[in-house]
Amino acid sequence: MNTIALPNDTAAAPALPRAAPRSATSEAPWVRRLLIGVALVFLTLFLFVPLVAVFFEAFKKGWDVYLAAIIEPDARSAILLTLTAAAISVPLNLLFGISAAWAIAKFDFRGKSLLLTLIDLPFSVSPVIAGLIYVLVFGLQGWFGGWLQEHELKVIFAVPGIVLATVFVTFPFVARELIPLMQAQGQEQEEAARVLGANGWQMFWRVTLPNVKWALLYGVILCNARAMGEFGAVSVVSGHIRGQTNTMPLHIEILYNEYQFAAAFAVASLLALLALVTLGLKYVVEQRVKGQKRAVGDRSE
Repeated sequence: MNTIALPNDTAAAPALPRAAPRSATSEAPWVRRLLIGVALVFLTLFLFVPLVAVFFEAFKKGWDVYLAAIIEPDARSAILLTLTAAAISVPLNLLFGISAAWAIAKFDFRGKSLLLTLIDLPFSVSPVIAGLIYVLVFGLQGWFGGWLQEHELKVIFAVPGIVLATVFVTFPFVARELIPLMQAQGQEQEEAARVLGANGWQMFWRVTLPNVKWALLYGVILCNARAMGEFGAVSVVSGHIRGQTNTMPLHIEILYNEYQFAAAFAVASLLALLALVTLGLKYVVEQRVKGQKRAVGDRSE
C-alpha cells in the first residue's frame, strides 16, 4: 500500500537572516546631516559672527585708535583691577575647592549634604542678588556699615567688595571638578599610604594631588574665566567709579553707553582674546581630565 508523505511540521525550517540590532544612536544619514547643520548654523550666528564682529569693529579705525583705547588711563585701571580681582579670588577658591573636595570625598560627617548644597548656591542665585547681599551686609546702611565707617574701612564701592563678589560667583568651579574625581578614586591609595607611615601632608602631596592635578587645573581655568568676565555682582558692589572700581566688563559698558564704540570694542576684543586663550587651555586640560577619568574607571573595574 502506497503512503503519501506528509510534510513534517517539526522539520527545521531554513533560518531567516536576523536583523542586526540597531544602535540607539544610529539614525538615517539625512538626520545626522540635518542636526550637524543646525548646530553649525547656531554656532555661526551666535558665536563666530559676534566674535568676528568684535575684532572687526575694534580695528575698523586703525591700529592707532585701537592702541589708544587700550593704553588710556581708565582702560589700564580697568584691566589692572580685573587681573587683581582674578589674582586674589582664584587662589582663595583653589584653597577652598581642595579643602571642600577632600572633606566631602574622603570623610563622612554630619552636614555633608548641606555643604554640597551650599557649594552649588552660586549656580542657583543670580549674581545681582549676591551683590545686593554684600551691600546689605557691608554697605553704609548695612549690618556692619557703621562699624566699618568708624574704623575707616571701605568694602562696598571699593576693591574689597569687588573681590568678595568675584569670590562668591566663582567658588563652586574648583570644588565641583575635584569632588566627582576624588569620589571615583576612593580611599584605597590614601589608606595604603597611611599604613606605610605617611602623614596627612605626605598623602596629599604624593598621592591625592598627583591624581587630581589635571582636574584641579581645569577647575582653576574655569574659575579664572568667570572671574575676569563677571558683570552682575561686580556691577552692584563697584559703584561704577571710573578709573577706580570699574573692571573690564563695566568699562566696556560705560564706553558703549557714551557712544565710544571703537574704544568699547577695543577693550572687548582684549577680553575676548583672554577668553579664547582660556578656551584653548580648557580644551587641552579637558582632554587630560578625560584620560584621567578613563584611567580611574579602568582601575575600578
